[in-house]
Amino acid sequence: MKIILGIDTSCDDTSAGVVVDGRKVLSSVVQSQIGIHRPHGGVVPELASREHIKNIMYVVEG
Repeated sequence: MKIILGIDTSCDDTSAGVVVDGRKVLSSVVQSQIGIHRPHGGVVPELASREHIKNIMYVVEG
């Protein structure tokens, strides 16, 4: 059995997923930052970076 953990911190979402044998999804957790960036009219890289740091453990443990 092969278990893969995938982590994504691109742009304004922080997410993690676990897949077994490349077919069965055991977990998929996404934390969106849209509410944080909306008042600025777009993604603010510094805010996105800080939110990734705050959210990464939540999505990996989720």
